[in-house]
Amino acid sequence: MVSPNKISKISRNIRAASAPAGADPIDSLLSVHGLRRTAAARLVLGWLLAHPDTSYTHAQLQLALAGDDTHALDRVTLYRLIDRLTQVGLLLCRVDNNRVRRYQAMPASVHATPHFECQSCHRDSPLAGALQASSRDLEKAAQTAIEALKALGYKGLTMDVAVRGVCVDCATGTTGVAQ
Repeated sequence: MVSPNKISKISRNIRAASAPAGADPIDSLLSVHGLRRTAAARLVLGWLLAHPDTSYTHAQLQLALAGDDTHALDRVTLYRLIDRLTQVGLLLCRVDNNRVRRYQAMPASVHATPHFECQSCHRDSPLAGALQASSRDLEKAAQTAIEALKALGYKGLTMDVAVRGVCVDCATGTTGVAQ
């Protein structure tokens, strides 16, 4: 359940670099990216920013946001909203091996988010910590590739680095909770 009070609390806890003192950082992010500051947009963006290391399918996000009778979102509204947030670069959208779209908050400085996708339980785990020594090289390579493509006239570029396989929980038979 996500209440208006929780949205306000999430907003207060998230710092936006471009937010002037006293401004709501979620409202500032929406405004800077040319989006309307609706309750639904604040709710979805606030939820994803509060859970930055987790990617959600459309259904998982709808379920996570369910129960808030004040700002109930139907599936079409949610789909259109996450599509707009993705188009302006506030969300990262990845398609897993089963062609399921997963959405995650996208920090402005990130061009390549390495992650592991389990082909058995479908958990999506960020690899930034595991690749800490190489993350700078990966970020530099991603930025170089994006700049080269921009020079050729390509627009709206993002990069996704995925390693696919079977996680240790599935490989050893221990049960894990799928995200």
